[in-house]
Amino acid sequence: MELLKIIFLTVLMFFVIVTVHEWGHYFFAKRAGILVREFAIGFGPKLFSYKRNETQFTLRLLPFGGYARMAGEDPELIEIAVGQTVALRLEQDLVRKIYLDRLDSRKNVIRGEVQHVDLEEALVIRLEVDGEPQTYHVHPQAMLVTKGKETQIAPKDRQYGSKTVGQRALSIFAGPLMNFILAFVLFALHIQMAGIPLEHPSHLQIGEVVKGMPAAEVGLQQGDIIETINGKPVGTDANKMIETIQASKNKPMEWTVKRGSQTLNFTITPQGAEKEQGKIGSTIVTFFPTRSASFGETFQVAGERMVTMTKAIFLGFQQLINKFSMDDLGGPVRTFEVTGQIAKQGIDQLTYWAAILSLYLGIFNLLPIPALDGSRLVFLGVEALRGKPIDPNREGMVHFIGFAMLFLLMIAVTYNDILRLIRG
Repeated sequence: MELLKIIFLTVLMFFVIVTVHEWGHYFFAKRAGILVREFAIGFGPKLFSYKRNETQFTLRLLPFGGYARMAGEDPELIEIAVGQTVALRLEQDLVRKIYLDRLDSRKNVIRGEVQHVDLEEALVIRLEVDGEPQTYHVHPQAMLVTKGKETQIAPKDRQYGSKTVGQRALSIFAGPLMNFILAFVLFALHIQMAGIPLEHPSHLQIGEVVKGMPAAEVGLQQGDIIETINGKPVGTDANKMIETIQASKNKPMEWTVKRGSQTLNFTITPQGAEKEQGKIGSTIVTFFPTRSASFGETFQVAGERMVTMTKAIFLGFQQLINKFSMDDLGGPVRTFEVTGQIAKQGIDQLTYWAAILSLYLGIFNLLPIPALDGSRLVFLGVEALRGKPIDPNREGMVHFIGFAMLFLLMIAVTYNDILRLIRG
């Protein structure tokens, strides 16, 4: 039951972070009048789908992101050619459906050969019906029907490319913006749950315990309060205690810990390879008492943590660039693994971790890497400076190459993650 709870919380966290990001794109695109064809969470085969108003909402198998597909971002896949035979269904003298196949089985329709069609600006279609040309006006929300699927037409004023640079930039930037807002809210929520640490620590306690290591073998548990080692009080200096453990390689140590109302004694012997220092297989955590945060403090501390974590994320990027190694990268598998470990520590720690991931996703998406939001904003910036858009085919090729490279990188780091799990 505990495992199912951890899996549920982990999946829920990623679902919320990705959904908030894509909802930002979706909401501001709709506000600009752009037709959003699909709002999808995940990639790959559909698990669940329903349509509301003009948008298909889809949950897909692979939970590694999502997208809000806007009309005009990609070339329309369905086209009507002059000379093609189609069938029209009218309502109140306006074409509401255009059938492209199975024409003989369509009832209450007008069939004819296309002489002229404009579904972007004039919204008209002219057919040769029984040897005579007939012109019909098309409803701006008319459907193209083929192979059992309906696709809404996208007039020019409903397409992404028809909007101003500002409207398009806001639709793109809104995704990362929602992640920043979510991160702030989650930091604030964590402060309300965990409180604000006081300046002076009260004790040291056991953190995560690694299976198969001395701490786990003797029975130490996460949360045990360390009182004495070899009869001497340990105080609150975690670094000094770690140095003591490292210097006691292969030497038995007598520990006294407090677990709830019990006082327990353990004999533990730090281990290590030939040239390594002593290790017990557990983190040592400095425990700071906390107090409740006021409403104003919650906002202040949440803002400070946003700034602190942003600096840490950029420092991580810098270190990765200066000393790149595939082993330093973690993919979806590693992220799920770490999230599962944090979920075991409680909902407050999972909330804090979710805030960090949301902030990281927002920052990462703003990097000028092809296929990410940052790259698309760069193209919009160039368009604003030169007064005309860049060739959509060239921009599309850049994003395609970027997406392919990111996909290959994801495969590589996922392979590394799986090897890391197999090797323990």
